[in-house]
Amino acid sequence: MPEIIELNVGGVSYTTTLATLLQDKSTLLAELFGEGRDSLAKDSKGRYFLDRDGVLFRYILDFLRDKALHLPEGFRERQRLLREAEHFKLTAMLECIRSERDARPPGCITIGYRGSFQFGKDGLADVKFRKLSRILVCGRVAQCREVFGDTLNESRDPDHGGTDRYTSRFFLKHCYIEQAFDNLHDHGYRMAGSCGSGTAGSAAEPKPGVDTEENRWNHYNEFVFIRD
Repeated sequence: MPEIIELNVGGVSYTTTLATLLQDKSTLLAELFGEGRDSLAKDSKGRYFLDRDGVLFRYILDFLRDKALHLPEGFRERQRLLREAEHFKLTAMLECIRSERDARPPGCITIGYRGSFQFGKDGLADVKFRKLSRILVCGRVAQCREVFGDTLNESRDPDHGGTDRYTSRFFLKHCYIEQAFDNLHDHGYRMAGSCGSGTAGSAAEPKPGVDTEENRWNHYNEFVFIRD
């Protein structure tokens, strides 16, 4: 009967076997849970306590069990997981994370957004930051899905064919441009160029409830990201 080990990793509870923790003798876990594990700290429930990232530890255990890296689609914490693998001296896992990162195909994704300037009480003397209406995404379908996951809205894309095709019809389900930039950065993209424009709107009467002064001034900005 395998010996069962109860763990508390950064406040997250795990149950595993001693054999799983000891299966790679070169790791820190094998050092900690070898013959000297009785000296390890325990919590109030008698579980061995490790002061590390409890959420990411699930991937550490998965790797020890399967000897393979299984990350969910759109996983955004590779750098943090890399740090955890380094801490636990998981050489094989480190190689898998780096190989997966290096194997990602090169590509280009363009982000664009339309918006209007938001005015304060003093009109033009008190112009505030952008007010976005939609963030547009253009690029290869497979790479757009990889980067943005379930935040990608494909409802206006008329062609649902292969993932190797390109589209300029995607947009995001949120209006946080910084979140889009974070997604791109986490997947190895860097900004290669950008452009912006500001225009005076139509003199026609705006729709009911739309601020007249704000509706006069619109802007469009585009950012090109590449992954080598």
